[in-house]
Amino acid sequence: MLHVESGIREILENSKSLFYLLSPEDKEDFPNQISLSNYKKNEFIFKEGDKPSGFMILVSGKVKIFKEGVGGREQILRMSKPLGVIGYRALFAEENHIASAVTLEESVICTVSSDFIFNRALKNSDFSFRLIRKLAKELGFSNSRTVTLTQKHIRGRLAESLILLKDKYGFENDGTTLRVYMSREDIANLSNMTTSNAIRTLSTFANEKLIAIDGRKIKILDVLKLDRISKLG
Repeated sequence: MLHVESGIREILENSKSLFYLLSPEDKEDFPNQISLSNYKKNEFIFKEGDKPSGFMILVSGKVKIFKEGVGGREQILRMSKPLGVIGYRALFAEENHIASAVTLEESVICTVSSDFIFNRALKNSDFSFRLIRKLAKELGFSNSRTVTLTQKHIRGRLAESLILLKDKYGFENDGTTLRVYMSREDIANLSNMTTSNAIRTLSTFANEKLIAIDGRKIKILDVLKLDRISKLG
């Protein structure tokens, strides 16, 4: 319970959070406008075609947002970490979800009432502007990823995915192990390649001493070289 309470406090008090700019009165009312849900690992938060239930914030855990493509193959569109917002595109567009969200580990989701969000957006221009900036940044990220996943070679795509995971989740205390443990299939789906190609390319990177692999744990040994491969494509 304390963990969840500190998570909600973080939503309201972290300067990077959308909700940091709410008025003191709105922050006081915030707990009355939310519902909290616990999810196990590999559990759906919402599925493609579902109607949005509200504005969702990840309190704790990790989530992947993916779309099912041809032949049922997944394409991971985004990864989310605590304070990340998910499923908001459909809410604002008044559409059903066009992608699905699944937990990568045990997670807690805070769902904020859509009326609360829309009312605050109308009354609080600073809150609205931060919301628009968030949407614009996500659009920019999606545009860049479209180019990456369609034009870069396999090595470039995989290197960029590893850098993306580093930037999103950071390292464990050893300063080299990625703080996210993904299956080879998920890494492939993040990089727009087959699982066999992902396994082969990860092994190549390991042989080149760019990374070290221990099950689902990946250590990044040479960030600069990996970044160079990503940029060269």
